[in-house]
Amino acid sequence: MSAFGRKTEFIFGTTANARHAMTRRRHCDMINRLWNTFAAAALIAVTLIGADAWAQTSRTIRIVVPFPPGGSADILARLLGEHISKAQGPTVIVENRPGGGASIAYEAVARAVPDGNTLVINANSIVINPHLRKVNYDPLTSYEPICYLLSSPQVIVVNSDAPYRTLAEFITDARAKPGQLTFATVGPATTQHIGVEQFKRVANINVIYVPYPGGAPAMTALLGGHVNAVLANYSEVQEQLQAGKVRALASTSQTRIAPLPDVPSVAELGYKNYNVEVWFGVLAPAKTPKDTVAQLANWFSAAINAPEVTPRLLKLGLYPVGTCLDDFAAHIRSKYDEYGRIIREANIKGE
Repeated sequence: MSAFGRKTEFIFGTTANARHAMTRRRHCDMINRLWNTFAAAALIAVTLIGADAWAQTSRTIRIVVPFPPGGSADILARLLGEHISKAQGPTVIVENRPGGGASIAYEAVARAVPDGNTLVINANSIVINPHLRKVNYDPLTSYEPICYLLSSPQVIVVNSDAPYRTLAEFITDARAKPGQLTFATVGPATTQHIGVEQFKRVANINVIYVPYPGGAPAMTALLGGHVNAVLANYSEVQEQLQAGKVRALASTSQTRIAPLPDVPSVAELGYKNYNVEVWFGVLAPAKTPKDTVAQLANWFSAAINAPEVTPRLLKLGLYPVGTCLDDFAAHIRSKYDEYGRIIREANIKGE
């Protein structure tokens, strides 16, 4: 082959290799661009899909309980908090802040940042306190109602040695002996105290109200024959009822309660507007975003009705309700008005 031929072959051979190399680089660049595009798209998709999940798992919700550890509200908060943490992802912390007739906790949460991460378990005291003392919250405007969680039914009981077999017999004797029979509850200025004053009015009787620092002391007084009747949480009289030491004359709910199917309600006996229950709900600070409140309502409603939660509450005499948002707000307003009227009529004073 001539030198020219060899040179030509060299030149063309070099050009062909370069073209192959350039093609390979272009393919690699294209693959890299496609891969980068795919990776970016995947990252965006994961971010969009997982943003809410990540936000929930990194979120901490604080549930403030206005009462000491071990009570019904504390047990409720811990059961629901545990379920919500497992089911929804956020860390849930329960903080007990007793004092001031529960007002310390109510006021603290009313002032909290309205981001849905600070909540309070409320009891009837949320609407009773403002009628009795100066408080730095308004039960109707300082909060976003989330859910009315559960109720604790009350019962009217007498000593098993008492002559009263029915509520009617107790009322008849009270009318025959005005100002002589005694009616005890935890108190004063409690839901049960209000319940006694309300009962005195609907039944048209004059009995002496006797306050005790707790349900247990009131029951001790009844067993000792120091008072004639007690209005108390079912959970506080359950053991004595089962032992036959006390007799239930009526429940104070609108209808009979499941543990006492043979015991009529006061309303059933002709006093239709009589309804006394201890009730617990959960509130967020006012101006918490509506979508956040709705999310919390879904979480708490699901938790209170969860198969692993409901039976544990029922054993304690606590009955799930699960009424949320506007319906719960209406309940708060109704009870605020009702308690205010009874407190004024009975001239009940705060401690």
